[in-house]
Amino acid sequence: MKASVIGATGFAGAELLRLLDGHPEVELAAITSESSTGENIAAMYPHLSVRIETALGSLQDIEQIADKSDVIFIALPHGHAMKIGRQLKMHDTKIIDLGGDYRFKDIRVFEEWYKVKHEDPETKAVYGLTELYRGQVKDAKILANPGCYTTCSILALVPLLKAGLIETQGIIIDAKSGTTGAGRGLKLGSLYCSVNENFHAYGVADHRHTPEIEQVYSEYAGKDVVIQFTPHLLPVDRGILATCYASLKNDVSEAQVQEAFAEMYADEYFIRLRGQGACPEIKNVRASNYVDIGWQIDKRTGRIIVMSVLDNLVKGAAGQAVQNMNVMFGIPENTGLTQLPIYP
Repeated sequence: MKASVIGATGFAGAELLRLLDGHPEVELAAITSESSTGENIAAMYPHLSVRIETALGSLQDIEQIADKSDVIFIALPHGHAMKIGRQLKMHDTKIIDLGGDYRFKDIRVFEEWYKVKHEDPETKAVYGLTELYRGQVKDAKILANPGCYTTCSILALVPLLKAGLIETQGIIIDAKSGTTGAGRGLKLGSLYCSVNENFHAYGVADHRHTPEIEQVYSEYAGKDVVIQFTPHLLPVDRGILATCYASLKNDVSEAQVQEAFAEMYADEYFIRLRGQGACPEIKNVRASNYVDIGWQIDKRTGRIIVMSVLDNLVKGAAGQAVQNMNVMFGIPENTGLTQLPIYP
């Protein structure tokens, strides 16, 4: 397959290049960057040297890029993919958007939370959380790759919502992310002196991933679900930990909880169920496409606490995009993604 990466100089874009380079069925067709057009990607990211020595192109050539690409990955901030998707409507090229433009069934939700008018409202994309929507992913033309916080949070509680084991009111998600989740742009809050030996919440009560999580929770619960979602910035490079709190319904047993998770994920290659009493750690999924999930039932409060971890640049972005590409092109889902996590 010929694959192109639009926005190759961001953290997610560079991670895509690393994963695609190791994919036996993929050849890079083009890579772009509006801020670094003409530069060699290996000069910006020396870890790619020798393997990927490619000059960065421009979005001005998007139709020519589409002509020579089977799939285009868009690793740009929100607001860009919808313009590309609209422009390439008549092309056969498949599009995988790592941003938020196509993630919502209701365009009004996107416009409310992202404060941007949607420029391609007629296009209906497939939401690419592969473990939940594999059948739809297979036939997708435009695919919306989920966000990193959302993937971690959704996978944690969907089995319990689907099985009707938890109350839909009062769900709280306390999540933490490494600094690469903030992107490669220069921001005061991402500087070493701001992050090192520090830990803080942000986007309290208004983070854009909130409605994305609620959309999937509501679908699996069969009713509207409103959550409390609070993200935090960890002083680490990679990783997300989502600690999710929900009230168990009366007389729900540990065996029922275990059965609900096993029913959904026992055969999923990238989900590793750690089970009752386990507290997953981000270091154990670093640089991999795995998601580790553990839980604890608090009989005193009647709540279940589900903990999930993933690498925000892999399963939370580039790895999940490659996983979706594999499904879209009918090749084994784990192709190019079988690497074990690196430790320490």
